[in-house]
This record gives sequence, structure tokens and C-alpha cells, in this order.
Amino acid sequence: MRTYIFACIHNAGRSQMSAALFNRLVDPELAHAISAGTHPAEHVHPVVVDAMRELGIDLNHAKPQKLTAELAQDAELLITMGCGDECPYVPGLRRDDWPLPDPKGQGIETVRQTRDEIKQRVLHLLEQEKLSTNTIPV
Repeated sequence: MRTYIFACIHNAGRSQMSAALFNRLVDPELAHAISAGTHPAEHVHPVVVDAMRELGIDLNHAKPQKLTAELAQDAELLITMGCGDECPYVPGLRRDDWPLPDPKGQGIETVRQTRDEIKQRVLHLLEQEKLSTNTIPV
């Protein structure tokens, strides 16, 4: 089982959407994703919960968590979300950065655009990593 980590500062928006979309789209026998942040928020942004609900993905009970060395130790890849100097660094772990706008304080239309861009990036990642996609549509 391959593990992919999506991380941003607060783990309340971009990384939550990315991990949820990855887990929806990937063949669950091959890989899974987790999301984390360097300074986790108390909860996922409500507008993010709403945008993901539109795709049938429930983040209502998702809890932001701290990115730790233990959490990342067996990961295949760490994808950060345009957090600049605040982005976590995990020695020895392959890393990519997706410069995406933070949904905090944004309206639903902007968050939908970010969500849809994340979906396209996840599909591209699955293709790059040679991971089969799940048959559940999003």
C-alpha cells in the first residue's frame, strides 16, 4: 500500500480536498492519501465542506492533524500546497508543490475552482504514478 501525503499550513482546505479526491479516485488496494498541516486549524473550512459535499464527499467530520515525522515516515510522496517557507520538509521524502490559492475566506465559486483544479492535478498524479483509478465517479 502506497501512502501519499497532502500538506498545507492549517490542513483545513487544500490538503483536505486533495486527500479526499485522491482517496475517491484511486484504486484503494494500491494507495491511499492522508492530509496534514504544520499548524493545524480547529476544523475544516465550512466552504470547503460545502464544495466537497457537491461531489458526494463528506468532510464534515474531517479533523485537521499535524504533519509529523512519524506520519510521513512510510510515505511515497509529500505534496505541499503553495505554502512557501511554511511548507513542511521531511528529509528523504520525494516532494512536489501545487501552488493553489488558500480557500480561507473565499466564496464558494472560488473554492469550486480550486477543488476542480485539485481534481485535475490528482488525476494527473495518478497517471504519473501509474495508479489505477477507482470506478466511483466524482
